Amino acid sequence: MAISLGQNKYFFALIFCYSCYVIATPTIYQHIDKNGVITYTDQALPGSKTVDFNDEIIEHIENQVHLNIAKHAGGETLKIKNDLYAPVEIKLKLEELTNVVGASNKELHWILPARKEIRLVTLAPYDKSKPMHYKPVLSYALGDPRLKPEPYRYPLPWRGGPFYQSQGPSGKFSHNGPKGRYARDISMPEGTPIIAARSGIAIKVENSQTGKGDNPAGNFIRILHSDGTMSVYLHLKRGSISPKEGDKVKVGDFIAFSGNTGRSTGPHLHFVVQRNTGMSVISIPYEFTQPVSSKTIYMENSK
Repeated sequence: MAISLGQNKYFFALIFCYSCYVIATPTIYQHIDKNGVITYTDQALPGSKTVDFNDEIIEHIENQVHLNIAKHAGGETLKIKNDLYAPVEIKLKLEELTNVVGASNKELHWILPARKEIRLVTLAPYDKSKPMHYKPVLSYALGDPRLKPEPYRYPLPWRGGPFYQSQGPSGKFSHNGPKGRYARDISMPEGTPIIAARSGIAIKVENSQTGKGDNPAGNFIRILHSDGTMSVYLHLKRGSISPKEGDKVKVGDFIAFSGNTGRSTGPHLHFVVQRNTGMSVISIPYEFTQPVSSKTIYMENSK
């Protein structure tokens, strides 16, 4: 994207590092037998069809992190504004410098707090009779990598049941990339109440997707916790997500109804915990307060 201010032209390159993974996944087939029973396998059976289990989250935070260039008598000032309710790790490198004073050859690195704007650098022309030229390359990732995860066991994030785990950590269908390796899929009917498994702030919400839609994750909510980790609830029912971005939630609060939106092969909840490890948001191991497996899961204290 080119930004023109007066006589000078600036070329702005944006690199969104949050979801830039290319992962080789196995081919998965759906087979429906004569009784209507659906099974998934990596073996091609007669009459089966291939399915795509990728449920990567597409969040478009580029619409909420802005690089602004302001022209003034002394030159130009580059500022970055974070409209998110979460900190963002950013890096800025100035390339293709011509007639520029004040630029560093080194990559600049900051942690930009939530809902804040900071000045990155002020530039001036070496020869005021000639225009400046530079190419700012900005990259960023959601979260603060300086924070370390605290020990925490998550209560089951739903009401009702019994349900069962249809895919666990490192599942070959879709849990084999860095963002979802430790995720769990819990099969449950659409409309099952989903509750917050940990207190925090709702920082990203997608609530309007119908059916498969354009986002593999479907409708989802991302909640930031005090230790910098983030829990994400995917494939939720359209219009059911209660918290808005910026709202605080407490453990046990109702947040949505389960659904079957996005690239989902059946009604279920996809639950994952992630953190920024340094310009890269990845899933991390976590534990529930009670065992969760492919066997039927009964809620503790359920009647």
